[in-house]
Amino acid sequence: MALIAELPGPGQVLVCGASRGIGLALCQRLLARSDVERVFAVSRRATASQALQTLAQQHPGRLVLLDCDARDESALADLASALRQQCSHLHLVLCTLGVLHEAPARPEKSLAQLDLASLQAAFLSNSFAPILLLKHLAPLLRQHPATFAALSARVGSIGDNHLGGWYSYRASKAALNQLLRTASIELRRLNPLSTVLMLHPGTTDTDLSQPFQANVPAERLFEPAFTAERLLDLVARHGPAHNGAFLAWDGQPIEW
Repeated sequence: MALIAELPGPGQVLVCGASRGIGLALCQRLLARSDVERVFAVSRRATASQALQTLAQQHPGRLVLLDCDARDESALADLASALRQQCSHLHLVLCTLGVLHEAPARPEKSLAQLDLASLQAAFLSNSFAPILLLKHLAPLLRQHPATFAALSARVGSIGDNHLGGWYSYRASKAALNQLLRTASIELRRLNPLSTVLMLHPGTTDTDLSQPFQANVPAERLFEPAFTAERLLDLVARHGPAHNGAFLAWDGQPIEW
């Protein structure tokens, strides 16, 4: 199956949040494919990541490491400028950015635990960074088949919220969904071959989920490699006809 719908040849791919967890697993899976020409691995300390350096040595010329703190818009502008010097277009952007319990963000259990610092940290990483990444990369996603897929979360669904709690995380993922849904409409006008997807990866064994794994059945706790494979399968199966969709790892749509 092709990397994305209607892709005529090998793809140029960017993974943001590439140095660990799902992002690293995506880089590994992508580099194992013959229809991927090059992967741009972006994270705050990509060039210092031993795992990414090892991958780069295993795939000479196919993995480019780029340092960028996506929470800083000037850094995103610099990233886009650096990319334009190396490629004329991107076919696939995978954004795995997200924070749940990295201070000052935290998974609040009650209103009393809410504070401005936690809210700002959650929205900065979970909402603002992904949409600003798309803003600055948008010129590289025009006039050819292109997909921008970001990790959202089922708990960002307002209709599916029956338990409460996790105020900042829920709200910031709901905001991400609205921002990307809105962007999908604009991008479709600019490029009818574009697709924007919001993907719930399921509970994956990463630093983000580690404190909350105790009550997750073993068969529902996924290894990053499995999650990466499922996400790439979703991307391959959902093209422009599914633009703006919010999907779970198993392909089922999630209510807003």
